[in-house]
Amino acid sequence: MVYTHGTPYVTPHILHKHYAQAFDAEASGLIGKDLEYFSQAGFDMDRIQIKRNAPPAVLYEEAIRNEGAIIASSGALINFSGKKTGRSPKDKRIVYEETSKDEIWWGSVNIKMDEHTFEINRERAIDFLNTRDNVYVFDGFAGWDPKYRIKVRVICARAYHALFMNNMLIRPTEEELQNFGDPDFIIYNAGQFPANRFTKGMSSTTSVEINFKRMEMVILGTEYAGEMKKGIFSVMHYLQPVKFGQLSLHSSANVGEAGDVTLFFGLSGTGKTTLSTDSRRKLIGDDEHVWSDDGVFNIEGGCYAKCINLSAEKEPEIFSAIRFGSVLENVVYNPITRVPDYDDASITENTRCAYPIEFIPNAQIPCHVKSQPKNIIMLTCDAFGVLPPVAKLTPEQASYHFLAGYTSKTPGTEDGVLEPIPTFSTCYSAPFIVLHPGRYAEMLAERMSKNNVDCWLINTGWTGGKFGSGKRCPLKYTRRIVDAVHSGELAKAEYETFGVFNLQIPTALEGVPRELLNPRLAWANTEAFEREVRKLAGMFQKAFALYENDVDEKVRLAGPRV
Repeated sequence: MVYTHGTPYVTPHILHKHYAQAFDAEASGLIGKDLEYFSQAGFDMDRIQIKRNAPPAVLYEEAIRNEGAIIASSGALINFSGKKTGRSPKDKRIVYEETSKDEIWWGSVNIKMDEHTFEINRERAIDFLNTRDNVYVFDGFAGWDPKYRIKVRVICARAYHALFMNNMLIRPTEEELQNFGDPDFIIYNAGQFPANRFTKGMSSTTSVEINFKRMEMVILGTEYAGEMKKGIFSVMHYLQPVKFGQLSLHSSANVGEAGDVTLFFGLSGTGKTTLSTDSRRKLIGDDEHVWSDDGVFNIEGGCYAKCINLSAEKEPEIFSAIRFGSVLENVVYNPITRVPDYDDASITENTRCAYPIEFIPNAQIPCHVKSQPKNIIMLTCDAFGVLPPVAKLTPEQASYHFLAGYTSKTPGTEDGVLEPIPTFSTCYSAPFIVLHPGRYAEMLAERMSKNNVDCWLINTGWTGGKFGSGKRCPLKYTRRIVDAVHSGELAKAEYETFGVFNLQIPTALEGVPRELLNPRLAWANTEAFEREVRKLAGMFQKAFALYENDVDEKVRLAGPRV
């Protein structure tokens, strides 16, 4: 083809720069007090261009133009977080100051930082942002219930980070944005710039720090977007119990046609996302919720799903959600077709996709249900093969297992793992816990008792033997068990006591083999079974010792007895 004007055809906005820059010229959307805020915070308003709540299409353009992002064949934006492809829990800090110091559970999860060091890092972050041509601001909400939500402002230098938080926070309407006012919490994300490791209290060039007095978070030395998401969750894990008197939870949640809500607790690999996604029930959310006096609401406006080994057959809802507006993080793609390769873990096993919750067909929008939970399901993946696939917990056992937060890593998941390794993550959210775990457990017990909630321990792990000799509990049986919880069938079943763990397990459930319901019957070698049961029970006792002085005696006695 011959081009008479001598230039190959390109889209009009490239030939006509003023067309492309029409949005850019008035991108900030900042007036009055907002402009004053940025000036007072130390931003050089004469130099930088602030782009507030830029539309996804604009953020796509900026990420492609400035960050080397790629548009996947599905329409999602593929971008990369650099050296850090996961959270940096050892670099997380909380400022030790008078307004919150008596509330925080100090220790290896919540490491102290002094106020002066925070000010140095905050200044360092703003100084870096002032060197950027474009600074992105996203104003949104955390929490779908207006009574308990907070206004969050994210300030960052990467378009991909702005799009990520556009998906993960609750997006304001035009009217809400115009009347946004002062934010309740601010994130300064200067992740491309390192922390000074010689600054007092720094252990590396990465720092993720929260100051509850200033209600601010500073990120240095990591571009992994998940730090912002989990930072907001840590803030809500503090504010909801302390300020609002409500219970924040690391859980997924769904609701049936009759308004019956189920909460799913579970660590990575237990099936929390898979089991809470049910075509017959609406999804309230997949990760972070608040159980309030009025009901259950999602903290987030989107989902942050794992992509490793993702397929349309295994996870059709998630697969279909990866389209224009979604962010694929650290996913390898075919350089010719731009088709993502979800089986390729050469960058990281922790490949992710962030998308608005509206991209899930059966999402409950708004993500807020004004009814109390009817069931709580605590998920574990027991690689020792000794826990039953389902057990009905007493209130004391529910508190015990909530505090224990047990699952297990299996051989092959990490280098050097030669046998199952137990993992105990208190409240199913140890890295994000801010208050003492007993405080969350006490609130959970009170709400369960007040609303007569049934609690179930469901094991999606091994049966008939431990990892290597037994087999994983088939998903069809686990789904049948969950269906029986929702229908009320299991609540009416007959039960027997399961040995060392003193758990109540059903003697029969239509569609599930009898030998599966009682793991002792599934093992050919009874002696080996008893040995593994005692081994796991001892691990529970050792892990729970951290909390036993702070809980009621009935809860202490609700655990396994060797």
